[in-house]
Amino acid sequence: MSRILGIDHGTVRIGLALSDELGMFANPLKTLDTSPTVELEIATIVQQKRVEEIVIGQPLRMDGRRGTATARVEAFADRLRKALPHGVKIVFVDERLTSVAAEQSLGLHNKQKTREEKKLVDQIAAVAILQDYLNTLNGPDAWLLPEE
Repeated sequence: MSRILGIDHGTVRIGLALSDELGMFANPLKTLDTSPTVELEIATIVQQKRVEEIVIGQPLRMDGRRGTATARVEAFADRLRKALPHGVKIVFVDERLTSVAAEQSLGLHNKQKTREEKKLVDQIAAVAILQDYLNTLNGPDAWLLPEE
């Protein structure tokens, strides 16, 4: 079965999360440093992990408007699309406050963070982005067992 990759794109680091094969759960995968070859690194991961869809967090302003960060992420998605195998779908989801939620869940909110803690925050933000998307796909009844 195929998987879905979640991406939290930042100016310094890119957090990655990967769904399980059933598309129910998002798990932290890794954090990449941004570089001129990061799209190729992600394309390699897509092939290795049999990813068919990528969910990228879209950084909208708190009022829902697009800003410079939104344009930066869309430019990244365009470069990534060119590096990916044909047929891999890219979708955007609202990522407002996912990094804040990740910091809070790790007990790191309003605290000076180490490099390793920052990497972990990026992965957990990617998990939040991907899990929100998976929950939307699976709907509210995904956990119900069929009646006999």
